[in-house]
Amino acid sequence: MNLIQESYQRLFPEKEFPFEAELEYNRRLSLFNANISLRRNQLNLHLNLQWKDIDNEIKIGLIQSLLVKILREKKNSPNIDLYNNFIKNIPILTPKDNIDPILEQSFQRLNQQFFSNELEKPNLTWGTSSFHKLASYNFHNDTVTMSTIFQDAKEEVVDYVMYHELLHKHHKFNHKNGRSSFHTRAFRTDEHSYPNHEQIERQINGIIRSKKYPLKKKFWGLWMD
Repeated sequence: MNLIQESYQRLFPEKEFPFEAELEYNRRLSLFNANISLRRNQLNLHLNLQWKDIDNEIKIGLIQSLLVKILREKKNSPNIDLYNNFIKNIPILTPKDNIDPILEQSFQRLNQQFFSNELEKPNLTWGTSSFHKLASYNFHNDTVTMSTIFQDAKEEVVDYVMYHELLHKHHKFNHKNGRSSFHTRAFRTDEHSYPNHEQIERQINGIIRSKKYPLKKKFWGLWMD
């Protein structure tokens, strides 16, 4: 029995395994990432190469968490709990070798003011000029990535966006009934306790508007972008 079939039948012991399944390890995916696809009865899983040496019980939890998503089932299992606990501790194992100096200064200010200097520094990078995903925290590689639309923003704006992502690192996530919750009540309480957060959010909306719809310049009777 292969690992995918075993993962499925532990979740659904009353069912026969209905798929042709293939599991591949590769370097294309980022650290500890994985994805799943289902076409007709062909089930394909791709795992980052680092998963190869991880204990099978944790990998079964990873595969089960992917299965419940693609099959739209509400299921939990001891292996899924094991997998989620592993993910929460990945930052301890992840090298910190991608740190932008401006974002590092923001992290240091926030760590001192809000986290008693107890938060371990993650990787801190600029991403693309995204207007929809302004920033993100990736548990799989312990990285805060921020949209480049904030590269020339005021310190207080950068800090507020950074603070939101550091709260993800600080609070981690809850997992229940096959779903992970990243914006818990404790997360929201801390987020709304940030000084002048409503005013800063208005500044952020202004930055998005100014970057997304820059003023057009009239030149020789033509409107130039």
